[in-house]
Order: sequence, then structure tokens, then C-alpha cells
Amino acid sequence: MHDDTSLTVGRVKRVLDERIRPAIHSASTPLTVEIHELPGEPISPVDGLALDFAPTTVPAQWGPAWGTTWFRLTGRVPAEWAGRRVEAVIDLGFDINMPGFQCEALVYRADGTPVKSINPRNQWLPVAADAHGDEPVELYLEAAANPVLLDYHPFLPTQEGDILTSSPEPLYRTRRMDLAVFEQDVFELSLDLEVLFELQAELPPTSPRRMQILQAMDDALDVLDLQRIAATASDARAKLEGVLAAPAEASAHRISAIGHAHIDSAWLWPVRETIRKVARTSSSMTALLEEQPEFQYGMSSAQQYAWLKEHRPEVFERVKAAVAEGRFLPLGGMWVESDTVMPTGESLVRQFSYGQRFFEREFGIRSKGVWLPDSFGYSPALPQLMRRAGFEWFFTQKISWNQQNVFPHHTFLWEGIDGSQMFTHFPSMDTYNSQLSGMEVAKASRQFKENRLSSRSIAPVGWGDGGGGTTREMTGRARRLKDLEGSARVEWEHPDTFFDAAKAELPHPAVWVGELYLELHRGTLTSQHGTKSRHRWAEHALVEAELWAATDAVRTGAAYPAAEFDTLWEQVLLHEFHDILPGTSIAWVHREAVTVLEDVIARARAISDAARRSLAGEGERELVFSPFSVAGPAPLGAAVALPVTDRVAVDDSGDGILLENALVRVRISDEGLIVSAVDLASGRDAVASGREANLLQLHQDFPNMWDAWDIDRYYRNSVTDLRDVTSLTARLTDAGAEVVIVREFSQSTITQTLTLAPDSRTVKIVNDIDWRETEKLLKLAFPLDVQATHSEAETQFGYQARVTHTNTSWEAAKFETSMHRFVLVREADFGVALVNDSIYGYDTSREVSDDAVTTTVRLSLLRAPRFPDPDTDHGRHIITTGLVIGAGPAEATRAGIELNAPAAVLRGARDVAPLVSVQGGGIVVSGVKMADDGSGDVIVRVYESLGRRVSGAMAVDFEHREVREISLIEDALDDARVGTELHLRPFEVRTLRIVR
Repeated sequence: MHDDTSLTVGRVKRVLDERIRPAIHSASTPLTVEIHELPGEPISPVDGLALDFAPTTVPAQWGPAWGTTWFRLTGRVPAEWAGRRVEAVIDLGFDINMPGFQCEALVYRADGTPVKSINPRNQWLPVAADAHGDEPVELYLEAAANPVLLDYHPFLPTQEGDILTSSPEPLYRTRRMDLAVFEQDVFELSLDLEVLFELQAELPPTSPRRMQILQAMDDALDVLDLQRIAATASDARAKLEGVLAAPAEASAHRISAIGHAHIDSAWLWPVRETIRKVARTSSSMTALLEEQPEFQYGMSSAQQYAWLKEHRPEVFERVKAAVAEGRFLPLGGMWVESDTVMPTGESLVRQFSYGQRFFEREFGIRSKGVWLPDSFGYSPALPQLMRRAGFEWFFTQKISWNQQNVFPHHTFLWEGIDGSQMFTHFPSMDTYNSQLSGMEVAKASRQFKENRLSSRSIAPVGWGDGGGGTTREMTGRARRLKDLEGSARVEWEHPDTFFDAAKAELPHPAVWVGELYLELHRGTLTSQHGTKSRHRWAEHALVEAELWAATDAVRTGAAYPAAEFDTLWEQVLLHEFHDILPGTSIAWVHREAVTVLEDVIARARAISDAARRSLAGEGERELVFSPFSVAGPAPLGAAVALPVTDRVAVDDSGDGILLENALVRVRISDEGLIVSAVDLASGRDAVASGREANLLQLHQDFPNMWDAWDIDRYYRNSVTDLRDVTSLTARLTDAGAEVVIVREFSQSTITQTLTLAPDSRTVKIVNDIDWRETEKLLKLAFPLDVQATHSEAETQFGYQARVTHTNTSWEAAKFETSMHRFVLVREADFGVALVNDSIYGYDTSREVSDDAVTTTVRLSLLRAPRFPDPDTDHGRHIITTGLVIGAGPAEATRAGIELNAPAAVLRGARDVAPLVSVQGGGIVVSGVKMADDGSGDVIVRVYESLGRRVSGAMAVDFEHREVREISLIEDALDDARVGTELHLRPFEVRTLRIVR
């Protein structure tokens, strides 16, 4: 018996790497290769197969960045290979360590039938399972020359991230395009040894089980003839049968494996390339399903299925058949795996409704759970929205990336701002790209936080992002790990089955209350403001267009443009994907995003304009159309504007400039800084004594690794206050009084216009910025005379309270946090809010001096990371913010809505009565639209915005039969409340169907 384990380990590793794996394909013969490089964008497979091809050799250079090259491969199976399994082996010039981030290909037969994809870890194609000999072979490869942009570290700025700036030089060099004999016994031996080799590495060093495995591997290699691998592989396998047959312990952890390929809907490639990545991966996975009867594969994102249906119908039909068999599993019930921090509540509703509607229409199924492994933190509003959309479970993984604190649960109840709870699971192996390696399987068991009470976790298995998904090597590992001593048990299983079993094991799981904050990727709240601003404006434009179009349909009988709304919403939902809206994609993606979203905004506004004109009629009355229920003279309708009785005074004769209306008095220094902002009713000054608000601050911003993703804490260690003033002017305008401040610094210019309107307690600050910085972060600071223990930042359908201190490591980690339209700090009887129209990041800090507490709130305006887009946000940006003096949640909510959805004024003949109106303090109407089912019913969504219980009512001003509560995605409810009375819990959301 051998007792030197290191010798055995070294022996097995070398023999596997240098002898066994290379022998999986034995005899080979080259294919004849022809080539056609496209001069521009990709073409359809039908057109690709009809191209003219020119002879080429192997090796040969091919593929400029983002180019498409078609290869035609022909040959014949040698007669002497009769009875053997024959495969084509293709190496396009892969870097084996980077699946999903380099060249890829989808392979077609001559009749246009898709075969499967070719990737760095999946370089084979089936030719003949049992060759007759002399069969002709004809294959077509649609190969994409995607540049390698992610080389882990360092991340270097590159112009390869946009086809407008990328290099025309070929990136790849073909290495192999052969027919080869596949040696099944050698392949199985490689997996036997691989699984045992990785298992022994995780066992206690001197355990009997490890010693037995080492001995068995030595015995196997003793009978393996290294010059006759194929002939002696079965003898070697026989020596391993005993250790592979030993069953797992009764207490072994259970892993529910699901085939997976996390495909980012855009990231280091444009949307058009994602469409092809989905086709490639889906073709491989349907092929693997046909070969592996126990295998199950799951894919999320209705958008990706819709792309298949539109662009690769031949692949979609294979997917649809596999879905019908219960083998290819649509997961998640969302349009895309979206960011959940920045989209509005209405956007998240549409993520669910469009996703579930597509799955039901195309496959006759609904998803029972939300599948979001990779989004960058999760809003505390999400549990309620998932439950009210009909979901039963939530799956993610990203919180395991925390920099500082280890999340204390893997299976638990997640409780949101309204008290709703959702059964939630994180995979304890800390990955959504599992290879079922020995390390991963052991980690899943060892780290599982609920081991005392539960025995199971999930493993999403496969290479992502076009890396090919699950491989036959992974399914081979799973077979061996199904019941193996020393290992967790692995079984392919639908996530629904896992969650049912997990709930049975944990009837009373631990509860986590509040947001799932990711202690990483904090910069995603600020990067790529161009995309973020257009997205925010598009969201509001669509909700407003739905309101006026629905009002026009009910009042005048006009046609409701449902199909156009579907098209526009699907564009917005796509761009909420968790690498687009967060600003972490290449320049090409964001260039296109801005263009698409601007088109959405224009089309939505055109719908609103047409509906308002139809409703108002021809006339000369000046009508104000108010699109929300908490703003304007006729909420959700139109009326003549009330006369303005207040006036704004401007005095620049003394020290600085003084602005005053009936509600507030604001003093601005000669440096353009707000040194005083007094609420006249209470006499309270919002600005801390001796401090200055509206202070622009510039930080060095160079995180340790993920440039566009991260803001690291040490950025605060150096700061430059931007005090220099190029010009400062004050004047009265029709809108009130304004002060214009121009500042120049470095290569950039900022023009701020501060406006105070009559009867307003908000100082509006329009920041017009020509941004030319690199690796800098621009903040806008407001030191406030408010002793606030919490900030309250708007999230979907409510707000999230966060402490302003750093008592614990969990609180200290939240040094950059998220908001929607407002962030508020307050005492019992006085507060100050900051509102915005297009930004999401802020920070708070507290200072105590002379028994006074100053709470400083700083808004994050712009960043300038260089990877993956080296020119991130260079150019002009208009960011509107506002200081609301003397505010509580109601005033903050109203000011945020008014800033983001201002009333429209036009001339017409008649007032427009709102379809609905609500009574009850704090009840907000978030949307009015026609029902998705085309019935002509009207859908109204309301929520409680102040964090307290409220009773109220909704009045309906049109003929109708009844008002009935429905689900968030417009499903009927068995226990539906009927009527117009509203009794809402704090932050509760309700969706009402007005049946006509």
C-alpha cells in the first residue's frame, strides 16, 4: 500500500492532464475548410448558408472585433471508423480560461438545422453515434469574433467595447477543425478520476475514505497502459468501481442541481450579440437534453425566449418542445433579470406581468418563483411585489459577494417594508456558474447556515454568458455524485421541487427584515447617467401616457394603443437589465440604450399629447393637466390653473443674494452656496449654522477592482470643494426668481440654476454639467441642521429608513445607498428633503459639535470610470435636484412627484374630470391604465406612501359595474375585496379593476 499521498495526487493529476484527457479523441482527420467573412452586421442563417465560400487553411487568422465569419466544413468519415462514435472537434483559437468572453459559434447542418454551439469548454460536435463509414459531412459555423474585454485584473481601458472604435485587425487564429473518434471509456475514466481526485482533496487528510480513494486511483493507474489508453481504460475503471459505488451517508447534504447558463442580456457585448448567445446556448442545451434523460435545464428572462422566437425560430421550436416535456424550464417570471433597486414600482410590476404573460402565452405555464442570481442588491419593496404578483419563492446569490459582512442565512424569510414575507434561498456554494467541482460541492455542505434544521441547497450548473451552459462533463459528474460516500448528494431537480422540500424542512425559518444590501458595486447607482436619466424619464412618460390614453378611451371612445404600449414597455424593461441600467456595460450598449430610450420617451409623449388634445378639445382656456394624484389643481385630470397670489422677492443689495416667498427665505453667498434656508412658519433654518449647502465636491474615484461597479470607502479620504465662481447672476422670471452660477474646474464646466417659485418650499437646482473628468466622483453636499437618526429614501411604493450612524459593521458598510425621487431627514416636527429627477446614489454622515448635530446628505451626481467604457459619461448632463425646506414624508413624496412628472399646460375648450380620485392621507395613485386583457376595464394601482395605516376611498367618475381587487399582474383573486373603500397597511400596494 502506498502511504505517500502527495505522490499519488501528483501522479493522478499529471496522467489526467497529459494522457487521459488528450486521448478522449483518438484517431482524427482534418476537414476541408472554407470561409466567408462578413463586412458588416450578422445575417440570418438562411443567408449564411447561401454565401460563397473561399478555401482557407488551418491554422488561419480570422475575425476583427465584433465581426462574423462563416465557415463551411466538409469531409467524409473514414471507412475504418465504422461502428465508432465520430465527432467534429473545433478550436477557433480559444483561450480555455475564458468561456463566454471570447469567440463563439453556432453550428448548422446543410439543411439549416441547428446542431449546437462551439465554445472554449465545449469544442465537439456530434457527427455519427455509430458510424457506417464513408458518410459525407457538411457543417456551417456562424462564428462571432467577440473581443476579450474581461481579463479579471487589472481592468484596462479599451476602445474595443464599441464597433465604432474597435480594431479591424483579426483577433483569432484557428487551431483545429477535424473529424475524430470519441473514446467513450476514456471519457468515463477521466470523469471517474476527476470526481474522486476532487473529492479526496476535500476529505480529512488521514480519513479512511480518503486513503481508500487514493489507493483505488493508484491501482487504476497501475493497470492503465499510457501508450494504449483506449485499450486499457475499462480495466482502469474496474479498479475504481468499489470506491465509486460506496453510498453517501444518511446525513449527507442534498444539492438540487439545475442546468443553467447565466446570460447577461447585454454587458461586454451589445444586445444583438446576446440574441446570438441565447441561440447558441439554447441549441446546445436542447441537444444535451436529448442525450441525457435525467438532465433538466432552466433559463430565465422572457425577453430571451422572445428573441429566439423572432430571430432563431428553428432553435425556439426545439426549446418549445423541450418545455412541453418538462425538461427545459422557464424560470423567474420576469421580462429580464432586472436591477431591482432603481426601477420604479410600476416598472417592476411590468417586469412580472410581461414575463408571466409571455410564458403563459407561449408555453401555457407560469413561473412560481423569481430567479435573480446576479442583481446588485434587492429593494425592500420586493417581497410585497413578488407576493402580490403571485410568486411563492425568491432565489439569488449575489449577496455572497459582500465585502465586509457574511450574510447569516441561506434559506430564510425575507420581510419587506410593508411586512410581506417571501421564502428565499441563496446557494451555499456561492456561485451561479457551478461546475459541480469537488470544492463547490463540499463548500455547499460546509457553509450551509441552516444545517441544524435543513439538508438541501440549490446549484445552478453551467458556463454562462455564451460559455455554453451545462456540459456533458458536468452531467457526468452529477451521475457520480448522486450517491457517493464523502460527498453531498446531487440530483437534477426543478427549483419548484427544491423549494417545496425546503419549506417542508423549515416551517419556521429565520426572518431577515429590510433591504438585501450588497456590500459591493455601490457605484452602479451613479455610473452612466445618460442611460439612467433616459430610463427614469421613459418610465414616467409611459405611466403618464397610459393615464391620458385610458382617460381618452373612457371619455371619448378613442382607441387605446395597447400594442404600442407593449412595444415601448418591453424596450424599457430590457434596459432595466442588471448590467444596463446600473451602467456597467460597454460603450456600445449605452450608446444604443440612450437612443432607444429617447425614442420611447418621444413616442410616449406623443401619445400623451394626442390624448390630452382629444380630451381638451379646441379652445382658448389654459388648462393644466396633472398626471399624478398628489399634485396639480385637478389631480389625474385637467382644469384651469388657479391664480398665483404669492410673489418671490430677490434682494442682491447686501451680502450675497436673498430669495423669499410666503413659505421660505433662502440666502445664497457670493460663492453660489446656500448659507441659510429658513422655513418661515417654524423659523427653523435647514442649513447647519456656519455651513454651506449646494456645495459641489470632487473626489478621486479609483476602486480596487470593478471600475464602473464599485465605489470604495477610501474615496472619502481626499476631496476638493468646488468654490470658484466664473459668474453669478440673479433675476426675476415668470417662474419666480433664479440665480445662475457658472463654475469651471479642470476640464469641466457646471452651470447651476437655482429657482424659487411662488408658494413653493423647494429650491430647485438645475445642474447643467459638461463633464470631462476621469476617475472622479462628483457629489452635491447639504449639511443640514437636523438631528436625524435615520434617512428615509424613496423606494418602490414607499420609502426605506436607514440609520445615519455606524454603530455596527453592517451600518458602516452602507456608506453609499440608494434613493428614487427623494431622500428625507427629519426630527419629530421638522425635516428637510432632497429631490431629484435622474440620480440614485447618496450618502449621509453625522457630526456633533457644541451640542448641535449636523446631518449631511450628499447626492452622487456623476462618475468617470474607465472600464468597461473608457469615456463613461463624458459630455453634457442635466441633473435637476431640489432642496425641500420643512418637509415630512408627504411633502417629500409630493415634491419628488412634481419634479419628475410636471403638469402639462395647453389650451382647450373644457376641463377633464379624472376617471378616479382618492381620499385618505398618504394614499397615492401610481398608475391608471386599461386592462391588459383588452376587456375595456380600467386598472388603478394605489399605495400608502407615508408608512402608516390609513382608511380612505376611491371615487369613480364613469359608468361601471363594480370595483374589485386583483393581483399586481391583473389576475383574479379568490378572496378579492370588492368596493371602493380603501384600508391600507403601511406601504401596502393594491391593484383595483374597475369593471365596465
